[in-house]
Amino acid sequence: MNYIKLLLQLYHLKRNTAMTRKDMIVLQQKKLRKILKYAYYHSEYYHKTFTKAGITAKNINRIPLSKFPKINKTTLIQNFDNIVTQKDLSQQELIDFDNNKNKYKKTFKKKYHIVHSSGSTGKPAYFVYDNKAWESMLIGVIRAALWDMSMPQILKYLFKKPRILYIAATDGRYGGAMAVGDGIEGVKGNQLFIDINMPLKKWIEKTKHFRPDMIVGYPSAIKILGELVESGKLDVNVFRVISCGEPLNNNLRQYFKKVFHSDVINFYGASESLVLGVETDFSEGMYLFDDMNYIEVENGNMYVTSLYNYVQPLIRYQITDRLKIKKNNEKHPFIRAENIVGREEDILWFENRGKKEFLHPLAIEGFCIEGLLDYQFRQLSDNSFEMLAQTSNNSKNSNIKKEILSQMKKILNEKHLEYVNFYIQFIEEILPDKKTGKKKLIVKGE
Repeated sequence: MNYIKLLLQLYHLKRNTAMTRKDMIVLQQKKLRKILKYAYYHSEYYHKTFTKAGITAKNINRIPLSKFPKINKTTLIQNFDNIVTQKDLSQQELIDFDNNKNKYKKTFKKKYHIVHSSGSTGKPAYFVYDNKAWESMLIGVIRAALWDMSMPQILKYLFKKPRILYIAATDGRYGGAMAVGDGIEGVKGNQLFIDINMPLKKWIEKTKHFRPDMIVGYPSAIKILGELVESGKLDVNVFRVISCGEPLNNNLRQYFKKVFHSDVINFYGASESLVLGVETDFSEGMYLFDDMNYIEVENGNMYVTSLYNYVQPLIRYQITDRLKIKKNNEKHPFIRAENIVGREEDILWFENRGKKEFLHPLAIEGFCIEGLLDYQFRQLSDNSFEMLAQTSNNSKNSNIKKEILSQMKKILNEKHLEYVNFYIQFIEEILPDKKTGKKKLIVKGE
């Protein structure tokens, strides 16, 4: 993206934060009706489902969004080719593209940015952004990362060439890693990516040499970096910590402020829409970007309609996070949310002769093996853990076990965890957590 164009777009997007709530609603409705009509005319799936719901070209501007059909991940996977609006896109092509290990090839057909979200249930889902949607998203990410900074302050910071450290899952088409990488490149900054699979010794070496002025990543990963700082093994001087990818509780936020002596920004995004909201103060709640998405909450369930992605319209798409809307205040024109509940997993820690190492849950959730329906990990001791596996056909358990062991051995070797014992236990069903309604990837040993 052209640097001057980026700054101009950032300036215009930042101006939205000074709107009145009334003007924001007008802008949001204008964008909403535009993408609803586009989906009606260009997506075979939406044209069919809208028509079935009594929505036509004549009344599409008047029908409340709550009357439009909802979709979810399963619907998306089953109807992918008919949902997308471009004829040169097909789900099978994206699967082939992903399977061919094109991890260093940024775009598909030189114009589509592909985010791969397999979750923990095996079947992959692909979220597609064309160049225009990707650029819109990147501007939103940059606005969130530099939240509460004026344009003169932003220009001053960018002039110094930012040095941004990103700690998360980086080996794959993770939306966060792709967005952060392209965003840093767009503002002409320096970047260092540390994958959560990297041994801690290398974390220390690379961070010392890079000398970041901003840290971005999973809060569980940033916490580990903070512990290295607190123990004196590492010294960093950053002005801002940006948490993303997992829920950030207030205790962890205060810990980051204490250890890093910096501002803490909690960024909220998902593969379906990589820019959803931002939080700077736990008591204020999360500001949701009404100028980029239309978010609905029904009985705690969250539905998002992206207002900028026309190549793969997501209309009333259910996101598995749960949230509660707060009363608006005068500070910003955006709606606010509290109690965003995403997956808040434990980390698997192991110890050998006094040396500690870990496995992050997102490093081991990418298993996609035919016949493996669902799985969960349980730590048994300081040097052992097991997988609880649910399969569709018991007769194939032997082959599934062989493939799991092969993949896990590779992961453990990459983390220098050869001493860790790993077991597999096949069970009938993996149940969700009673409190959140979501399945935990890692559970405590019994």
